[in-house]
Amino acid sequence: MQDRKRRKAEGPTRRSVLDRLKQNGPQDANSLSKDLDVTPMAVRQHLYELEKEGLVAFSEEARPMGRPAKLWRVTPAADRFFPDRHGDLAVGLIGAVREAFGPCGLERLVSIRSERQLESYCARIPARASLPRCLEALAAIRTEEGYMAEVRRRPDGSFLFVENHCPICAAATACTGLCSAELDVFQRVLGAEVEIARAEHIISGARRCAYHVRLK
Repeated sequence: MQDRKRRKAEGPTRRSVLDRLKQNGPQDANSLSKDLDVTPMAVRQHLYELEKEGLVAFSEEARPMGRPAKLWRVTPAADRFFPDRHGDLAVGLIGAVREAFGPCGLERLVSIRSERQLESYCARIPARASLPRCLEALAAIRTEEGYMAEVRRRPDGSFLFVENHCPICAAATACTGLCSAELDVFQRVLGAEVEIARAEHIISGARRCAYHVRLK
């Protein structure tokens, strides 16, 4: 039964619906239909089927005219359709390292991981590239790693670096130092002339992780 449900949800349009809701947050059927280039009726049919399977849910938002709009969002049950990097194994290993080597040993492990990340990212991001180009390159790398990353330019000329999914969420919850270390890696990759600050955090209950980025 579970395999059949998964195959249904992974149909091209239904999977696209899940991807859009995961990446862009709550949306109504009309917005999804424009994004996917299918009719609103077809989108609603997919949404109602996904709702029956527990993969999406909606809340109502009042509109100036007419009936309230249904804003659809993915549920935690849909996480299985996105990368998870074997969360249970990671959490177990983190616990084992902490038990065997103590907090200092775990901190050392996180530090080694960060240095390897930094080396890998710097090898792929041009050293003298502009900030927008660096951010786009970083987003491409992080998307390959499962973070569904994107860059958005803000009206004031700064940027919002967004990660719509966290493939290491279970591990990051068990070891919050991972998130702090990744923020430090971003800072080192972008350079001292760039200011980056976390604005939204999945671990804290947000839908996504987001960072404000600007030149100092």
